[in-house]
Amino acid sequence: MEKEIRKTLLHDWHVAQGANMASFGGYDMPLWYPRGAKKEHLAVLTHAGIFDTSHMAAILVTGAGAADILQQCFTKDLGACIGKSRTPLTPGRCVYGAYLNERGEVIDDAIVSQIEANLYMVVVNAGMGRVIADHMAAQKNHQDADITDMTDKLGKLDIQGPMSAKILAKVLENPEVVLCDMEYFTFRGFFDPGSPLSDTVRLSDGIPVLLSRTGYTGELGFEIFVHPDKFVALWEMLLDVGKDLGLTPCGLAARDSLRAGAMLPLSHQDIGAWPFVNHPWEFALPYTLDKSGFTKKFIGDNALRNTAESEHTLAFAGYDLRKIPVSDQAYVADASGNKIGRILTCVSDMGIGCHENRIYSIASPDKPENFTPKGLCCGFVRVGEKLPPGEIVELRDARRKIKVMIVDDIRPDRTARKKVSGVKC
Repeated sequence: MEKEIRKTLLHDWHVAQGANMASFGGYDMPLWYPRGAKKEHLAVLTHAGIFDTSHMAAILVTGAGAADILQQCFTKDLGACIGKSRTPLTPGRCVYGAYLNERGEVIDDAIVSQIEANLYMVVVNAGMGRVIADHMAAQKNHQDADITDMTDKLGKLDIQGPMSAKILAKVLENPEVVLCDMEYFTFRGFFDPGSPLSDTVRLSDGIPVLLSRTGYTGELGFEIFVHPDKFVALWEMLLDVGKDLGLTPCGLAARDSLRAGAMLPLSHQDIGAWPFVNHPWEFALPYTLDKSGFTKKFIGDNALRNTAESEHTLAFAGYDLRKIPVSDQAYVADASGNKIGRILTCVSDMGIGCHENRIYSIASPDKPENFTPKGLCCGFVRVGEKLPPGEIVELRDARRKIKVMIVDDIRPDRTARKKVSGVKC
């Protein structure tokens, strides 16, 4: 029996705008709108894009044992995870990591935000709220913790791009207080009107929101969590105040190409049913400074310590926008044509181009005069050995083959970590 496809609160809006819809994570979601994925992608790099991300799931973990549950189940060490000095997670901070099984394989990746001393919010991928909630509940033992799956009980949207703060300032009650010193991977406010934190961030009409300086594009941006009754109104309000600043509705296609160019993995595709090692995201693991072990125990740690895993997940960039669709027939070949691995992600980042063997972004401050990016294919491959940056490999399927280069970064000059601009402070 086929599972029922869910719809977000904005489903009717997407359809009315002529969005190309498709099933993703159990939800009917927009892939792109009539303007097309290329223009949506470029809008995020030059102005701002708005994404319906309410298909994602949030989980609240509360109680005196909340931190212990997360320490046991989540890869990051919450006692030593912030900055180079590895200070503890504190209220108002977020951290990225993963949930593993005993074999060290990824169940899902997540962002954990500490709301208060004994209150955390875990944001996971579409359809994974119940899975991760049950996974944590199975480890509770005698710990005093409540785990609440908030799937479909929150509205969530992302606004991303250099104009995002300026647009947000138009709908916030106190933008100069909220935005001006807001750092990457921090948040303010809370969506529960009964919480004292709800007074911290409110919309101009008094509605409380949780505003997080995070996202999935690599660019300056925010994620907003709000009561579902206010979600559609917030979406329409932002589009209205942002129309003169280039705010563009964006679908999952642009979200995918932006995240790949920003070196961000897609769960169950770039990370999944294999040991969570040998990849560009090892910062999600609690390694000791010398990487000889981990700073804490967590589910899957023994498997990772003892793994003989030889495969590596590596990033690549091509020489033009041609790409190879990911399929069972697609593979990675060396210079002699020997199969050495498989393709995990292959998309075209339309905001980048190559000039004199260097990749520039449309947003690069030092891009050549009259530089207009034509787009480059990029993504991730999984191969049998670690290849150095600069190594040339071929992506192949039954129809074509293209040469790409192994790289340690893809889209340059990303703005996610930059200071908030466009707001009077």
